[in-house]
Amino acid sequence: MTAVPAVPAIPPVPARADGAGTPVLRPITGPDEIDLFNRLPYCFNHELADDLASGRRRPELMWTALDAEGRLLARAAWWCPPGSTEPLLLDVFDHVPGHEATAEALLRRATAAVVPEGTVPPKYGRFLPTGWREDPAVRAVVDGPFAVVRRLGAVPFVERLSLEWTAAAPVPAPSGRLRFRPVTGEAELVGLLTEILTDTLDAHSRDDLSRMTAREAAQLQFDEEFAHFTTPREWWRVAESAETGEPVGLVIAARNAYRPIIAYLGVLPAHRGRGWAEEILGEGTRVLAGAGAEVVRAATDVGNTPMAAAFGRAGYRVFRHEYVMTWG
Repeated sequence: MTAVPAVPAIPPVPARADGAGTPVLRPITGPDEIDLFNRLPYCFNHELADDLASGRRRPELMWTALDAEGRLLARAAWWCPPGSTEPLLLDVFDHVPGHEATAEALLRRATAAVVPEGTVPPKYGRFLPTGWREDPAVRAVVDGPFAVVRRLGAVPFVERLSLEWTAAAPVPAPSGRLRFRPVTGEAELVGLLTEILTDTLDAHSRDDLSRMTAREAAQLQFDEEFAHFTTPREWWRVAESAETGEPVGLVIAARNAYRPIIAYLGVLPAHRGRGWAEEILGEGTRVLAGAGAEVVRAATDVGNTPMAAAFGRAGYRVFRHEYVMTWG
């Protein structure tokens, strides 16, 4: 998290105020309270127990608001990389209908406890079904949390498409116009990433580029994400022109802590607009399918229409959206 002293501190709220009926605001005690935390539904509740066991979540980063009878009124949780105590993303924030004020008190107190003073809080992300804006049932659940996060100073950052290929779809066949080889090492990968960042449409990359050079952004992505994959680095493929041998793009196929993924897909600036993204994605899909994957996940920004179209042509379907907000 980046130090920004100008960001105002979020004032704390007492864990229990005087008077009957005031909710108790506190983190969970540990794995024994996962069932309590999961009393509000969300798409990855089923992953939280394993996240705690593996260190991707910590009890002190999972907060609840409870009424006098111990019923869950609101909850908030941050995800952190394994082995880290620093929150990376606020990815759970829910409340019972009618308890928006309690949810706001909870998030203010929890943020004050979790986020070091003088730093920008981690981004807030929420997964949503497709067509969520027009669905009254979904809006009834998310409008309250979104309003609370906005009152605490967050603004919209990006909306992303979550995509999925399944073994029910054909494995994309190579066209022969490209040939593929493993990445030779970190230096080549970072060099290619640096080139691909030119005129990128990806919101997270553009945000990085507003604060650092392309080389620094590429190295940061390698250090914070790609270096932690435990699957074979032979799965990371460079696409070359079959005619000239010139590098055209890159795909990083991997398995993260949850499932097989296309972690990265990019085309070098000089080769954009020729339909290469679909073919490079096909290679990543073939790598994972060849390793036994029956489901492959990926994501791209809603605004990155060329990349979204390439995923669609390669047999990936949009199965949900992710709405991301940021502070600072």
